[in-house]
Amino acid sequence: MEQLKLENQLCFPFYSVSRLIVRKYQPYLDALEITYPQYLVLLVLWETDSQAVNQIAQTLFLQTSTITPLLKRLEGQGIVQRGKSLADERKVIISLTEKGKHMKEQAAHIPHKLAENLTIPESELGELRNMLHRMIDILR
Repeated sequence: MEQLKLENQLCFPFYSVSRLIVRKYQPYLDALEITYPQYLVLLVLWETDSQAVNQIAQTLFLQTSTITPLLKRLEGQGIVQRGKSLADERKVIISLTEKGKHMKEQAAHIPHKLAENLTIPESELGELRNMLHRMIDILR
């Protein structure tokens, strides 16, 4: 049954590439003392600071129960802080601390370094990223 061979699965190359890319990020993230999921949270906050937990989770396609431990660890490291929403005190707002804001400058080189190591032309990477975003939209 050809459709059940690993080499014929669409999901396996995505899974493999994801794991291998995360592995390439690791030395850069180790220097910042954060994990890849924490880096994703920071990317969201560097783009728009002070967001509700559920907004961050939604942006990253994660459950709030998954993201809460990440946020607690980031808070413990002094990178983010929690606060209550002024509009709705039931909502927890996550904001960058000065340390978290400073880390943006330290991390600015990471995407370029990673792309440099891939030795794939930027135009092809852009096409791939666009295709992946289309797939995300379809699967959502």
